[in-house]
Amino acid sequence: MFRLFRVFAKHERTILYCFIVLFFISFAVLLRRFYIENTILVPDRGGTYIEGSVGELQPLIPWFTVTNDVNRDIVSLVFGGLQKYNPETKEIEDDLAVLQVSSDNRIYTVRLIENLEWHDSTPENPHYVTSDDVLFTFQSIQDPDFPNSLLRQNFLGVEIEKVDNRTVKFILEKPYRFFASNLTLGLLPSKSFEGVPISKYDQVLDFGFEPIGAGPYAFKGLVQTDLSVEITLERFSRALEPFYHLERIVFRVFPDYNTLLSDIRNLDGIRLVPRNNEGEPIVPRSFHATNYTLPQYVALFLNLDKEVFVDEKLRLGLQLGTNKQAIVNTINELVIIDTPLLEIDNTDWRYQYDPLLAQGALFSSDWNLPEKVRLQRLLEKWEANSVGPLSAEPIVYLDTGASLIITGSLVDVRVSATLNGIPIEKSTETGAWRVALPTHGGTGSINMGYNLLRLEDRRGRIIDSFYIWRTTKSKEYKAASLEQKLLDQFIASRADELPPEEQIVVSDLYLEKGFLRRKFSTDPTDIRINNRGERLSLKLLTSARPPQYKGIAKTIQAQWAKLGVHVGIEIPETRAEFEKKLINRDYDILLFGQSLLDNLDSYPYWHSSGIQQFTGKRSDLRIDAYNLSQYSSLEADTLLEVIRETGNVEEQDEALNDLQERLKEDVPSIFLYTPLYTYAYNTRLNGIRLGKPSLHSDRFLTLHRWYIKEDRQFKSGKSWMSVIPWIFSASAWQ
Repeated sequence: MFRLFRVFAKHERTILYCFIVLFFISFAVLLRRFYIENTILVPDRGGTYIEGSVGELQPLIPWFTVTNDVNRDIVSLVFGGLQKYNPETKEIEDDLAVLQVSSDNRIYTVRLIENLEWHDSTPENPHYVTSDDVLFTFQSIQDPDFPNSLLRQNFLGVEIEKVDNRTVKFILEKPYRFFASNLTLGLLPSKSFEGVPISKYDQVLDFGFEPIGAGPYAFKGLVQTDLSVEITLERFSRALEPFYHLERIVFRVFPDYNTLLSDIRNLDGIRLVPRNNEGEPIVPRSFHATNYTLPQYVALFLNLDKEVFVDEKLRLGLQLGTNKQAIVNTINELVIIDTPLLEIDNTDWRYQYDPLLAQGALFSSDWNLPEKVRLQRLLEKWEANSVGPLSAEPIVYLDTGASLIITGSLVDVRVSATLNGIPIEKSTETGAWRVALPTHGGTGSINMGYNLLRLEDRRGRIIDSFYIWRTTKSKEYKAASLEQKLLDQFIASRADELPPEEQIVVSDLYLEKGFLRRKFSTDPTDIRINNRGERLSLKLLTSARPPQYKGIAKTIQAQWAKLGVHVGIEIPETRAEFEKKLINRDYDILLFGQSLLDNLDSYPYWHSSGIQQFTGKRSDLRIDAYNLSQYSSLEADTLLEVIRETGNVEEQDEALNDLQERLKEDVPSIFLYTPLYTYAYNTRLNGIRLGKPSLHSDRFLTLHRWYIKEDRQFKSGKSWMSVIPWIFSASAWQ
């Protein structure tokens, strides 16, 4: 071949070299094209995910993370539970143990997966998860000295029994189909708490800041930097699926969001991204923001222990007169709700915003606008004056010292009769009777304001009565005269004696300085009163956090002012002050939120067992009295119990629908919206699926799908041996 090359001229050899190079380049391109077409991208092991959050780090112990979402995020990865929630299917499924439930929903049997190890396990000193750890985790909660009384409520009346080294039974006093949710709590190793009194479990700081769990990621270190507290977790090899791709998870906890943004280049994810005034997430363009909701709602809880809310029409009027769309627009929320039963379709909700129907409901209530009360009293006096022999001007302008002359026919009244105790006199000129009523005091005197004149026979029996209103002020007389004309016009309108354009109704009237006049468009709505003259003034309590609550309270105050309801807003400065008022039910209305978690169980919030009982002893007040409306209904209690206990899906659905109808009729609260949250992640991160989380930390329940690194693998039935037939196929040359 070398002799052949020497035969060629120099320029011919150059051309040949070029063809050879071109051949190899073309072949390489074909090989690459074959590789791309016959392989797929798949997640590869490795990579570090760094997430920023705003909050405060506390000891990482699963028993005590209920009120700390930042801690719950970390704990959800370090610790594994017997069961776990699947945000994609919205079901509770097996985690560290396989669960079996008896047909009556009373016996829950868990069997641990074989060869499960705690994170401190070593080949020389293996540390396996056993039934003793399960007993320790849950029986500790049942102890009266356990520091978390709220968590203890979940296991009252539950007998925990060890079957063998891997099997435990939970035996319930009565059926409870949501009990599996309680088993999602992270297990703790009993060995780490040996010698510690149960009352001090929340103070085991050496474990709390170097936790040992059995979750997919193990705690590796905690570092305090100038900007944040940094917690590092590393993937732990476990004897169960699923497989996790990310090698390392780093949590950086910042004191505020501005500090977090200063470190944004080093972050892959941001939990709870705030939004600006336009509702847009405050996050760089290199991040993808995704919104999600939790099974939560914010509502106006009406304290039904208050006498004012005994009136069902008032509750209905407030419901109809609450413009929820205006509220969510004010705070940049999106998801309006009308019921606490989040598991059912509520598109056909009955009580939508309708100001006219709201006014109608309030019109029928015990609370009326002052002009209606004034009109009603004027009508009562008009009806009394319109019958009987007495007849006079109902409004008089008389100075003190003058007399009011009343006359009448002797056909109806004898001379022996008296008017206001003064004998009537026969008029010789007209043949009628007359009486001069004095204004200077004494018998029969006409006083300032309303006077009831009584015409009596000689035996003191009342023949007739008549209301007269007296004043000595020209302005008052003018206002009263105008009011009298409006009264006559209203009466004629009610009798349909006037053309439509001249008729008036109650809403056309306004009470000013004690007298009715025509209402102007600029007139404010007055505060409603009851028959005792008490003003409809309600105290609305809410917390300082989140800050949106203050804006909602002011919006409610403005909306209800148009209904004639005065709302006073109270926002305690400290959480302790707020909780004190909350526990003591020191409010007429409470603006607050509730969370149903993964089981969507409404029982704690609406069953009468959740009502705060006031015995006079402070020690009897319960922190876990979650029925914030003090709502009590025998029908609702029965339905809630059925929903909790039955395993029949049809019975559950029927009970839910019946409960919804009951709550619609009773209006114990006015449900406003479900909060919208935003999570953001760097576009280099793949496989993000949030599903339907029940807690913020549930985003990590799909962490096994997340990945940063990628690799290619051949499709099924393909390999490098397929390259030759592929080259000679039509697809290679298209």
